[in-house]
Amino acid sequence: MGSQIKSRYVFPGGQCLEIAQGDITAEDVEAIVNAANAMLQHGGGVAGAILRKGGPQIQEESDAWVREHGPVTHANPAYTHAGRLPFRYIIHAVGPVWGEGEEAQKLRAAIQGSLHLAETLGLQSLAFPALSTGIFGVPKAFAAQIFFQTIHDHFSQNPQSPIRLVRITLYDAPTLEVFLEAFETWRNTQSVSTRAGDSLPS
Repeated sequence: MGSQIKSRYVFPGGQCLEIAQGDITAEDVEAIVNAANAMLQHGGGVAGAILRKGGPQIQEESDAWVREHGPVTHANPAYTHAGRLPFRYIIHAVGPVWGEGEEAQKLRAAIQGSLHLAETLGLQSLAFPALSTGIFGVPKAFAAQIFFQTIHDHFSQNPQSPIRLVRITLYDAPTLEVFLEAFETWRNTQSVSTRAGDSLPS
């Protein structure tokens, strides 16, 4: 069973951004994004849940990736197959740790890199967790604003993107509440911007 959609925004190019509550490992999308560390050691949090349900193949492929490519950077996520999970791929994105500096830039790079990789893999749908807001300590409201603006900027710059759906899947109620509040504020700014644009002389 998939998640429960709480809010939605459709971009001018037809791509859809959704906020949902549920278990990201049960989503009905082609790929999910894993909140990974640079060495792709999938211990706790989202990564641990993915490994438990997907099986050891995910860790084996992750170890092989790091042996071949080295540690994963913010801007260049890794990907593996999904083991027993019903996805084509898992994209392993490394978000920033709060307090290390340049957190906004690094989180933006991780989100943007995941979207670019999804396009390279020919995917039409993917789901993100709230990257870096768990043990990495990034404030939820701070992360939410970066998520929405980065996804907006990506589709503005790539209106022909093959991605049709980006879902941010949130498990716990406190994170969901913060993201939904930020999402409504962000959507209102988009509506104001659109109305202002519509009123401009041609």
